[in-house]
Amino acid sequence: MIKCMQKVLGPIGTNVYLLINDEKKAGVLIDPAFSPSSIKDMINKADVSLEGILLTHGHSDHCEASDQIREAYNTMVYAGKAEKLVLETPEINLSRFNADHSFTVKYDRLLEDGEELELAGIKIICLSTPGHTVGGMSYYIPEADLLFSGDTLFYGSVGRTDFPGGSMSDIVRSIKDKLMVLPDNTQVLPGHGELTSIEFEKENNPFL
Repeated sequence: MIKCMQKVLGPIGTNVYLLINDEKKAGVLIDPAFSPSSIKDMINKADVSLEGILLTHGHSDHCEASDQIREAYNTMVYAGKAEKLVLETPEINLSRFNADHSFTVKYDRLLEDGEELELAGIKIICLSTPGHTVGGMSYYIPEADLLFSGDTLFYGSVGRTDFPGGSMSDIVRSIKDKLMVLPDNTQVLPGHGELTSIEFEKENNPFL
């Protein structure tokens, strides 16, 4: 059975998710934002081995704790291929402006659009969804009807596009071409705010 735990961390309420395969007692962390101790508490409470960290994008409010968690659990960090410069540049990942200190983000593997991963015994489909950043990546879990959309798709809204590399036309195209084609019953777990679904967004999102 696949399930998901969630914590809301940091000054702007970033959703941090732990995707769990109960059968294997293994998990995958999505967007380790802030407070490594709180994230470790979630992982340890779940009593799972951490088999990977997925970054939806490289903004500091989604990955400030990434390096600490990567080292603590000796695991790998994955991100979109086009997000390389964001991860490596404090001015673009916003850590120079929004965090206590500027930083770059270590990564182990950069992902292609449409690539399929298997982590913790869970099939994960990587969907390139630029617009909020140049290399944003959403992660679809077909077995559990879950989509981790980062700051691309929100409840009744879309992500900001006024940061470096942002584009309103790109983000709307990403959502329409990559996310709205998923099954209606897909639950959307965004980077901030409340959960939604593909069906709800098709019917109610004013940006689409």
